[in-house]
Amino acid sequence: MDRKLDFLKQLAHGLAAQFGSSCEVVIHDLTKKDLDKSIVYIENGHVSNRHTGDGPSGIVLETLRSDPAKIKDKLAYLTKTDDGRILKSSTLYIRDEKGKIVYIFSMNYDITTLLAAENSIRGLIQTEPENGAETDRSSAPQRITHNVTELLDLLIEQAIARVGKPVAMMNKDDKVAVVQYLNNAGAFLITKSGDKVSSLLGISKFTLYSYMDKG
Repeated sequence: MDRKLDFLKQLAHGLAAQFGSSCEVVIHDLTKKDLDKSIVYIENGHVSNRHTGDGPSGIVLETLRSDPAKIKDKLAYLTKTDDGRILKSSTLYIRDEKGKIVYIFSMNYDITTLLAAENSIRGLIQTEPENGAETDRSSAPQRITHNVTELLDLLIEQAIARVGKPVAMMNKDDKVAVVQYLNNAGAFLITKSGDKVSSLLGISKFTLYSYMDKG
């Protein structure tokens, strides 16, 4: 296993050197018991302001929650940093001899300045959209988090936004939808997340578990 990690570190260093300081390369170790310190190696961490020993991203929880046989590499998607910079990201899943995912190898390239240049050019060449077509939001960049606390807050924010109403106005079905979203996203893999979600929704832990089972 150490030999595999050594190779990934060598590859990360080479890619960072090849593509320069705008290219962040991150290795998450899924064999670690301490989920909050999943990053075991990072090159050009200034891109997302993360460091070795920082916690997982949403993609890590998604991986732990999913069937390994169904997980495929995720390439060329958008993420964003806390200060609003846009990154072009790719995530590779590294498996052991039994097919279990043991490492996540991610590349995040800061394309903010390239997008600014693209927008300037687009302003000169674009035409009016036909029939008032709306912008597709399905490819909106995902925010990069630094620790499990930030990640849980982000997932809760997404779950509430998906329901479309504040917690104070939610009925039982709305709260079930929130819990199901969080469960599917792997939020309850985070220590004490159940306590926080129960308190937020004004339900007991027993009720929380029953909502999780409804999926």
